[in-house]
Amino acid sequence: MSSRLLPLLIVLMAGVLLALGFPLAVSLASAQQQDVVVDRIDDTARVAALAQFVSEGDATAGGSGAGTGSDERESMLEEELTRYFEVYGIRAGVFYRDREAMARAPEGWTVPRTGEGRQAFQEALLGRRSDDPQQVWPWQGHGRLIVASPVVRDGDVVAVVVTDSPTGQMRSRILEGWLYIAAGEAAAMLLAVGAAFRLTGWVLRPVRVLDAATHDIATGRMKSRVAAAGGPPELRRLAHSFNEMADNVEDVLEQQRAFVADASHQLRNPLAALLLRIELLALELPAGNEEIASVRTEGKRLGQVLDDLLDLALAEHAPADLRLTDVGALASERVAAWRAYAEEKGVRLTGSTGAVTGWADPVALSSALDAVVDNALKFTPEGGEVDVRVARGASDRATITVTDGGPGLSDDEMDRIGDRFWRSNRHQNVKGSGLGLSISRALLAAGGGTIAYEHGEPRGLRVTLTVPRSSPNSS
Repeated sequence: MSSRLLPLLIVLMAGVLLALGFPLAVSLASAQQQDVVVDRIDDTARVAALAQFVSEGDATAGGSGAGTGSDERESMLEEELTRYFEVYGIRAGVFYRDREAMARAPEGWTVPRTGEGRQAFQEALLGRRSDDPQQVWPWQGHGRLIVASPVVRDGDVVAVVVTDSPTGQMRSRILEGWLYIAAGEAAAMLLAVGAAFRLTGWVLRPVRVLDAATHDIATGRMKSRVAAAGGPPELRRLAHSFNEMADNVEDVLEQQRAFVADASHQLRNPLAALLLRIELLALELPAGNEEIASVRTEGKRLGQVLDDLLDLALAEHAPADLRLTDVGALASERVAAWRAYAEEKGVRLTGSTGAVTGWADPVALSSALDAVVDNALKFTPEGGEVDVRVARGASDRATITVTDGGPGLSDDEMDRIGDRFWRSNRHQNVKGSGLGLSISRALLAAGGGTIAYEHGEPRGLRVTLTVPRSSPNSS
């Protein structure tokens, strides 16, 4: 879950930072350019003030004195523009309305007739200064900044001052500011990622604890509960509600187990009395009476069912006494114990057991293996074979595999095997209560073990019992 929640938080935070960073970068570039534009406007205003007198001198030149004064002011204006170009590298000029130059630097420079230069010149002729030229970006290597101001005399625009500034330094300052913004964004992103990790852990810690407790209960450890942990209030309330639910489920199961155990125990005495009366009645009937034999068989079968119910209730209730067990030696012992019964039935009971250890309750594992072997011998015909093998399984598990030579089960029957009281319709005449494999599953689950079923090759049934090879307390 964290692998899905964490990228979502990071993407959202990155989106927020980018949404803030791009406008900030644009604002920085605009502010840098505005500073340059303001400087150029001040410069053009000063040049326009000088050019106004030149224009005025030219307009009123009627004698030699006036003409000489105008020439001097024009020369001063030319020198001013030349020094301005030499010091700042900014091309500047004063042009009449017909684009003829009054003064300019460098020599030969003219007003651009296209693009921004033409637009700025036209706006100045209308009496407007270029206070908002198009934005220049750092990647525009040949970008220039053109600012124009009108030269006004007696309310009329008589000339235009134009400056054409290089933008290298301005673009460098913009790029430097962007680098600072990018560094700040990167630092903020790192902090955001760290905060996302902490937030994800804080939110999901109760979920992980709840998942672990749910898994424990699902595998038979009914005492498992959700420990008090941090996290949002809603998840803490969920953990509390889960513990209450687990307590109620455990109480219900305990009542059910107690009922089964008490019922099976209490029914044994009336059944024993009933069987005794049947035997007394049998003394008064002719020998070999089929009805009395059938009643005896059903009575014994009912007694076996009650015994198995009591065993099942005890298996589900009793805690497992886990210890490091030599699974191979235990399987060899049980194979040896069942071999005489197998020979009596004419079935070969073979075993391949190595030195494999696992954590299990020896008594519970022996009982579960006995139930599986008994079931295999029960359905293997005379001349068949039952094979018991012990091995190291995958995922750090020890396995005991019992393969019989019986008729096996269909796919539909495989889905139901292990259910309580279930028996195949083909095997209803075989002795048993249908609880043996259910008892095995309960005995194994108490210690973290499992039981699984699959088709044998070429026929029969393969039952696999597994127990963990590592201590449950090591995790």
